[in-house]
Amino acid sequence: MKTQQSSRIWNRARRLATAFVVAIGFGSMLVSCETAPISGRNQLILLSPGDEVKLGLQAYQEILKKEKLSNDTAANAMLQRVGARLAAASGRSDFQWEFRLIENDKMVNAFALPGGKVAVYTGILPITRDEAGLAAVIGHEIAHATARHGAERMSQGLLVQAGLAAGAIAAGASGRDGASTQVLLGALGAGATLGIILPFSRLQETEADRLGLTYMARAGYDPRAARDLWVRMAELSAKLGKSSPEWMSTHPSNATRIREIDAMLPEAIALYKPR
Repeated sequence: MKTQQSSRIWNRARRLATAFVVAIGFGSMLVSCETAPISGRNQLILLSPGDEVKLGLQAYQEILKKEKLSNDTAANAMLQRVGARLAAASGRSDFQWEFRLIENDKMVNAFALPGGKVAVYTGILPITRDEAGLAAVIGHEIAHATARHGAERMSQGLLVQAGLAAGAIAAGASGRDGASTQVLLGALGAGATLGIILPFSRLQETEADRLGLTYMARAGYDPRAARDLWVRMAELSAKLGKSSPEWMSTHPSNATRIREIDAMLPEAIALYKPR
């Protein structure tokens, strides 16, 4: 009895997985062909550049409506100076670059949205310390924008949703009850998160690190400052006790990141000319 039930569950799970793969394959046929800068990695992107920029601008405007901008004259001047040099180094003169400093000393973070909208939280400035440290952060964020990582993540999410929807339809057609369907779809969703989405996010972070080092070097900032920055970030994480297994994270661990940056530095240093 148990063997027959296990066999039925396995067959239905296999059909769900097949439907998921078919949906992913169908979605892949619709994507535009893109190549990530520097790494040359092939990208699957469903959004047009115009739609991506429009969504990025909308998100940026919504965030700025809710946040307080810093009036620190010196910090703002440094941000504009560093941002302008790195934007020029990126070669994306078609982007409408904008750099804003958000007043939030508890937020150790920065972000870039499609089209060149970049924001830095004041909470990260004690960690960056100087222009080179700030350049490491901004170079990394600019790299996310120029490599179209946001559009890639959105496209991946759409494909995963399509796969799960196809799985739900297949489960319904097979006569599976609602509770068991939810269990199987939950398992597929967890598998997609841990096996596809999170590893892919970590790959993008590593790619942004490499590209960011290149932008730093081209802009005249010593790329070795990026390693120093992540050493300080690791120290802060250890002090706060904030850590999680790398396989459950969207980002590489600090130790992995420092090791990978060490391997990338020779390539970046070869491009570095102090100003």
